[in-house]
Amino acid sequence: MKLSSTDFLAFKGCKPIPMLTAYTCPVARAIEQAGVPVILVGDTVGMVEMGFDSTREVTIEHMEYHVAAVRRGAQNTHIIGDLPYLTDRDPHTARKNATRLISAGADSIKLEGAKDEVIRHLVKNEIPVVGHTGLTPQTATSFKKVGQSTADAQRIVAEAKAIQEAGAFMVVLEHIPYSLAEIITKSLNIPTIGIGAGPHCDGQVLVINDALGLGDYWPPFSKQYAHQSRTIQQVAKEFSSEVATKEFPNNIIAFTGTGKG
Repeated sequence: MKLSSTDFLAFKGCKPIPMLTAYTCPVARAIEQAGVPVILVGDTVGMVEMGFDSTREVTIEHMEYHVAAVRRGAQNTHIIGDLPYLTDRDPHTARKNATRLISAGADSIKLEGAKDEVIRHLVKNEIPVVGHTGLTPQTATSFKKVGQSTADAQRIVAEAKAIQEAGAFMVVLEHIPYSLAEIITKSLNIPTIGIGAGPHCDGQVLVINDALGLGDYWPPFSKQYAHQSRTIQQVAKEFSSEVATKEFPNNIIAFTGTGKG
């Protein structure tokens, strides 16, 4: 059964929320079959799948494409669509682009920063919103941990509270000190989802490529549950070798009983 924003609010302080990103239909289908209740179609797709240097190069058209693919694979899972850089720069623009992601298959949208007016406008127009504070990749100049000084910690606390007050039903806390995430989690009535923010959040999110070990580099706060890049390399080597020796496709013709052409 697909969960709603109200369902996630009820999990606050009661049931940890696991969240994974997905960008393609087959991966989304596998995540749904595993019972993960929420999938984030993040603008991280630009870096982990498209080879961009930052998420700032991702467009709304890219996000529509990937949200639609994920929806086809996970028809009964809550899907969050990420609003890419500058597509939420004002309330009118944000609503127009959020509506595009909802039409593509998202159940809610995520945006970075304490954009109070934008969040209020979206919620007023019945578009559920997930906030995001701490490290915000769309505008960050580096991927270093934030919130380590008193002033920066106070800023992030204020942003989290503003995001809640504007009407968001959930907020992502990225790459901040564990103690700060704990303070924010205890001070909010909405669930916090941590990524590099420690164990005290109400839930955790991982980029699926990081979890699968697919790529060349993974953030220090991520965990690799597999190493699929190695698997792909091994499969490619074996296939190339079998083609060179003509073992393939003869080995599958014999196995499947298919004709020789």
